Formats: sequence, structure tokens, C-alpha cells
Amino acid sequence: MSTIAVIGGTGYTGTNIAREAVSRGHEVISWSRSVPATPVDGVRYETGDAADAVAIIPGADVVVLTLSPRGETAGRLIELYPTYAAAAAEAGARLIMVGGFSSLRPAPGEPRFAEGEIPEQFREEALEGDATRQWLATSAPAELDWVFVSPAGAYGAWAPGEKTGVYRVGGEIALFDDEGKSEISGPDLADAIVNEIDRAEHHRAHISVAY
Repeated sequence: MSTIAVIGGTGYTGTNIAREAVSRGHEVISWSRSVPATPVDGVRYETGDAADAVAIIPGADVVVLTLSPRGETAGRLIELYPTYAAAAAEAGARLIMVGGFSSLRPAPGEPRFAEGEIPEQFREEALEGDATRQWLATSAPAELDWVFVSPAGAYGAWAPGEKTGVYRVGGEIALFDDEGKSEISGPDLADAIVNEIDRAEHHRAHISVAY
């Protein structure tokens, strides 16, 4: 079993990943601003500013980054994530970064959604999220084994869904179903990410998850 450090482990994505990982027998250490009102049994919670989260990386086999570019971390991810990546590389840990749908392309050879027109209320968040992908692809330490994960377009706490265990894992091209929808539940995204932790099928790659 692996020791998994989840930075942002009490948010929607982080909580689902922590719950799935613990259910499979992994040791999970979460870093967040505060302990959740309803902790996940078996998760070790550490708290503090995001800049200090590197403290839980030494000794980890896998580091999962699930911070959102909003609130206290808005505008900070492009500074924080390289620090975490360097610590993961030094620790010999894999790095899994959960980004956004906007980092995907609608079709091969087409610009990424983040490079096109994005509604103003989502624009800064989308651009910051994609900036972390760009950094990984161009500047991550050469020895770092990383995976950048883009959830489906309709993903979030506002559409939680259930765990089905049935979904598709693709590359940097957005996945849509026969009705033109791009969806994934929180539990199924977590299932896909913990499967990646267990199986290590992708290396220094951008993947997507959707039904």
C-alpha cells in the first residue's frame, strides 16, 4: 500500500480521493486550512497555510494536488505547485495534479478551451489552472513522474453524482457522450485517480476522465 499526501484534502475533490484511497488500505495524509466537520475515518489531518504543506511530502509515495485557484489560494497556485513538485521529486514520489476541463482540447490540433473565449466569471480560474499544466509540461523536474488530470466539463460539488465504477480515461482531447455531455461524479473521478495511483499507467502525461 502507498502513503498518499493530499494537499487540499478537505475540499470536494480531495475528500473523495482521500475516502477512496483509505477504503483500499492506503495511508492518507491530508493538508488543508482546517480540519473538516466530518473527517474521513483513517485519514490523518494536518492544517496550516498552503505554503507549509510541503511538510507532509517527505515519506510520501504519491502527492496529489487538489487546490482550487479561488479564495485564499487564488493567484498562488503557479507559485505553490512548483514548490510541491520539487519536494515530490526530492522524495521520489509521483505527483498527480488535478486541474480543470479548460486545459483540454475540443479536437486534435485545436486550441485548448483555456485559449479561447471563457465566460468572465470563470476566466481567471481557468487560466491559472492551465498555467500549472503548462509549467508541468515544460518545466517540471526531469526526474518527476507526474500526471495532470482534467475532469469532465460538468464536474463539481454542485453535481456530486454517485460511484458507478464505469467511466472513460482519455488524453488531452475532451470526452463527450453520445448526447454531447461531458460529465463525471466526484466518487468516480476519485476512483479513476486512485486506480492511477495503484496501476501507474500514465507517466508525465495529461489525462481526462468522463463518462
